[in-house]
Amino acid sequence: MILYPAIDLKDGQCVRLVRGEMAQATVFNDNPAAQARTFRDQGFAWIHVVDLNGAFAGASVNAPAVEAVLAAVKLKVQLGGGIRTLAAVEHWLAKGVARVVLGTVALKQPELVKEACRKFPGRIAVGVDAKGGKVAVQGWAEVSEVTTLELARRFEDSGVAAIIHTDIDRDGLMQGMNVAATANLARTIKTPVIASGGVTSMDDLRGLKAANVPGLQGVIAGRALYDGRIDPAQALALLAA
Repeated sequence: MILYPAIDLKDGQCVRLVRGEMAQATVFNDNPAAQARTFRDQGFAWIHVVDLNGAFAGASVNAPAVEAVLAAVKLKVQLGGGIRTLAAVEHWLAKGVARVVLGTVALKQPELVKEACRKFPGRIAVGVDAKGGKVAVQGWAEVSEVTTLELARRFEDSGVAAIIHTDIDRDGLMQGMNVAATANLARTIKTPVIASGGVTSMDDLRGLKAANVPGLQGVIAGRALYDGRIDPAQALALLAA
């Protein structure tokens, strides 16, 4: 199971939000490239990067910060936030991003996602962000009537590399993950699942391991890594075992 440390970008800085509220942003590092180097030195193989401003704007806003991260480290970078055209997908893959995450367009333009998967096999993930079990888009500002399972199933045979399942109700609150919901999703669909939202301690990671679901490919952690609640070396060893 892969542990993805998160770099969430707001106004060029590394921040963490509470339930996706831009007004509740805590700045953890004003130098995203330096943060990427820290994650590299801690032994991570991937970094999960989100352009928060871009998610609301519908286009990349923190491009200079993303490019600084790509220039600073040779780790695999998974990037989401405001990527809503094939041209934007192609742009970031050409820049060196390993995998692009598509969220809003997965709900509103599913054919675009399928075309991206055909054109860039293995390099497209779908972000399924849940608020009360329903999919939220546009930087989580708009909640649909589509369930997480329904959206995930739409891409079962499309070649999506992973479904990134975020529980918005837990995100940034440091109250623990909704392990059961993510594990159930991973059991139900064929596409690999990456868990996100609410990782607070090693107990959350142990819970994911204990669920013993082969389709659960990884987990994204943010605030718990930044504030030291999770020790990177211990977490990486646990998930690699």
